[in-house]
Amino acid sequence: MSQQVSSPPQVSAPPTPSGLETVVPKQREFSWKVASNLFISFKYAWCGITYAFQSQRNFRIHVGVCAIAIALSLLLHLKPVEIAVITVTSGLVLALELLNTAIESIVDLTVKQTYHELAKIAKDCAAGAVLVSAVVALLVAAMLLLPPLYMLIVSIL
Repeated sequence: MSQQVSSPPQVSAPPTPSGLETVVPKQREFSWKVASNLFISFKYAWCGITYAFQSQRNFRIHVGVCAIAIALSLLLHLKPVEIAVITVTSGLVLALELLNTAIESIVDLTVKQTYHELAKIAKDCAAGAVLVSAVVALLVAAMLLLPPLYMLIVSIL
């Protein structure tokens, strides 16, 4: 009498966004090691930014809004310090969006396709950090851009 041992059920890999293969190789040899030089470090960082831009709708929206805010600040001839404040707050939103993407990826890697309350909390808090920074950036941009924009519109009319 022989017993057959059943194999564990196979879990399919999570779906990958289209274009991922062109940005990040499926297997990067020695990805756990420190980059061999500064150029390689920048290359990996650029891969992360490119991945976020290609796969994260909100990152693309934030990049667009950031570009508009900086362009408007230049067009309205804001003071250099005001342009810097808009640029820094916009950059922080983008940086937090990248961190949010990284946290979501790590959580998804850890819990696979199962639900876990702590995974939900981690993802929600990371998304909340992006939301807080985006609202603050919007308030800063409004305070700095609306008065000169109003004056420009009034002078045209």
